[in-house]
Amino acid sequence: MKVTYYGHSCFSVEIAGNHLLFDPFIRPNELAAHIDVSALRPDFIFISHAHWDHLADVVEIASNSKASIICNYEIGDWLMGQGIAKVNQMNTGGKKAFDWGRAKLTNAIHSSSLPDKSYGGTAAGFVIESEEGNFYYSGDTALTMDMELTGRHHELDFAVLPIGDNFTMDVDDAIACAKMIHCEHVIGVHYDTFPVIQINKNEAAAKFHAAGKELILIPIGESKEMTVSARNPVY
Repeated sequence: MKVTYYGHSCFSVEIAGNHLLFDPFIRPNELAAHIDVSALRPDFIFISHAHWDHLADVVEIASNSKASIICNYEIGDWLMGQGIAKVNQMNTGGKKAFDWGRAKLTNAIHSSSLPDKSYGGTAAGFVIESEEGNFYYSGDTALTMDMELTGRHHELDFAVLPIGDNFTMDVDDAIACAKMIHCEHVIGVHYDTFPVIQINKNEAAAKFHAAGKELILIPIGESKEMTVSARNPVY
């Protein structure tokens, strides 16, 4: 699976000819100024929670691409109020099959409020399973023992985890999460966008290496082909 990073917690994954885009926050991010938001044409957009730094560009991208959006109930209602029609409303613990595979919403420990300050529902992460591979995106979250259930119930090829601290897990907690979910390869997100979440990238990579894990930090706008294991689909 090819993963492209657009900065902060925004990334896309190509699965079975489909482009899955997660948490589109690009235009307000100075580090991603070279990304042409108007050219993005995902097939599906996943929103982990309602904070501005995870959905700032969702209405524009969804309007341009006619993508289907996967999110919680409250975000779905807000999006439909913005004129977005193709919304799959879900909630924590639920799963849904698509042509390319299956998405399940996992627990995340984080606050969530919409741009108008209304209630944004429960924050979540996603487990994505397909014939081409499986991965876990935790969304913004603290370290939680619920992650052990994710590792117990799903075979994961890689995980996408926040590492910036202050608002989410830090590097040490992300390593603990990787151990809980039995995952060797972690793509780091939610770092460096703001001064309060800036990290020492060399130090972070060294900590992961010392723990027997790989931290992958993809430059903004670049892609990486992730190695996945062949397995029978479970969806």
